[in-house]
Amino acid sequence: MPTVNAQQIAEWNGPQGQRWAELQRQTDRLVGPFGVAALARAAPQPAEGVLDIGCGCGETSFELARRVGPRGWVLGLDISRPMLEAARRQAAGESESASASKGESEAAGRARLEFREGDAATAPLPAGADLLYSRFGLMFFDQPAAALRHLRGALRPGGRLAFVCWRSPRDNPWAMTPLVAARQALGVVAEPADPLAPGPFAFADEARLRALLAEAGWAGIELQRFDAAVTLGPSPRAAAENATRIGPTSRLVREVGLTDERPLLDALERAFAPLAAADGAVRLAGSTWIASAVNP
Repeated sequence: MPTVNAQQIAEWNGPQGQRWAELQRQTDRLVGPFGVAALARAAPQPAEGVLDIGCGCGETSFELARRVGPRGWVLGLDISRPMLEAARRQAAGESESASASKGESEAAGRARLEFREGDAATAPLPAGADLLYSRFGLMFFDQPAAALRHLRGALRPGGRLAFVCWRSPRDNPWAMTPLVAARQALGVVAEPADPLAPGPFAFADEARLRALLAEAGWAGIELQRFDAAVTLGPSPRAAAENATRIGPTSRLVREVGLTDERPLLDALERAFAPLAAADGAVRLAGSTWIASAVNP
């Protein structure tokens, strides 16, 4: 019998996970504003215990740890070994720096941040957390209601959930503009996609997301739309290169198995050129749900 979320686990521990680890800075800049908006909703407090689901290379976990302070704790959970290795390297470097510059007490406080490999749908989780946070990490479950119920079990009564997820593809030109251009350039006819399948847009439908959270036992469910510009690159060419490495277009590139990406990059550059700002950068709209709920 296939393991739950087996496909996602394989992808994020293969070339895709390695690529995201290598492009950590670019991806953090791309999705940063949305994560900040979700953090504002989460409102982590000093001394709280926090679970960061789908923590990736750890940027959000480090910020959560800073906000809860040395009397709190943060557990970053992810299925991607390459990304967790990047997070642990940074954590080790920060601990060494704190020990050298501020003494052992500061380093000991930082040790309350832990990164753990595991599938959040089934992994054992510490009980009694105050907050469960996720930046684009909850849309990939094969059985989302069951996974959301499992995660709720890690929170104390009254514990909070706050996460960000993408709205529909048509509301996200940052993703669809290069994908449509790439399909045209490659002569690929898009097959109808299952909007409920695990993936970046699995929680796009407001009614479905509310229903999943309710089925999982969450209360006080609130969804607020949050839009922000996504900077794809400082120039049309850079935006084209980034699109082939991160996001839906990168998946198409992998599926087609291109041996020479230069014609595709040229086509994407032409598509981006008229959209570039006065400074040359390509910034396209991104649209998300900032979701929150409470464990009753």
